[in-house]
Amino acid sequence: MLHHSKQKIEHSKDVVVPTSINDIIFFDTSQASKEVYHTAEEKRVSGNPLQAVVNHFSDPSEQFHAGIWESETGCWKVSYTEHEYCQILEGVSIVRDTEGHERILKAGDNFVIPAGFEGEWEVVEPCRKIYVIYERVE
Repeated sequence: MLHHSKQKIEHSKDVVVPTSINDIIFFDTSQASKEVYHTAEEKRVSGNPLQAVVNHFSDPSEQFHAGIWESETGCWKVSYTEHEYCQILEGVSIVRDTEGHERILKAGDNFVIPAGFEGEWEVVEPCRKIYVIYERVE
């Protein structure tokens, strides 16, 4: 069980502290633009899937991000330097580790891929997911 203590939080003068409902980022009304790209050739295992990301939020430190990702069918190598929470919204994918163990991912699945994971991500049916990423910057 988590216990929350009331602590005074110090903020530097250049950090904007959210104070109203207008500071909350709602994905459905966000003005974030869509970035469309193909998987880098050196990572491709099969196909040349067109992917897109709409990053709705990045914190001032550029360590925390949240948004929507989507991809056409294909397979590519992955090497995570970040921790990523995912919620599959549409489609079917397979995540596979370097030893060949795999897990089918489908709409409604929620999971975290920890930093350090290496393997493959295969999109079997066009896929769309919510992502939340934390990547420590040192």
